[in-house]
Amino acid sequence: MVKELSREEKNIKVPVGVSMLEVAHENDIELEGACEGSLACSTCHVIVMDMDYYNKLQDPTDEEMTCWILLLGLQRRKFWSHLGCQIVARPELDGICLALPAASRNFAVDGFVPKPR
Repeated sequence: MVKELSREEKNIKVPVGVSMLEVAHENDIELEGACEGSLACSTCHVIVMDMDYYNKLQDPTDEEMTCWILLLGLQRRKFWSHLGCQIVARPELDGICLALPAASRNFAVDGFVPKPR
């Protein structure tokens, strides 16, 4: 499930092997992903709403941690944050609930709507 803070919840069945960034784009969820999942930005930042699921995720790579520098003012461990492009659906993540932060550091021009490729 993906929950946009201050917006409606969407329950989405996600095939194994698909990233949450791809899921967002395929389901008209406003999660930018400016670098298209190449670990060069932080615009697909999501918040994992349950610590049990957060603990099932792989530890962030050095490349992902570098992207966190772009999230000024975020205390990453205070929130259970990850990049949506790095969360890939696996059976043990069935039922995970993600939230979109109220704001992100956006590289695109205002009004830009990401389109899946």
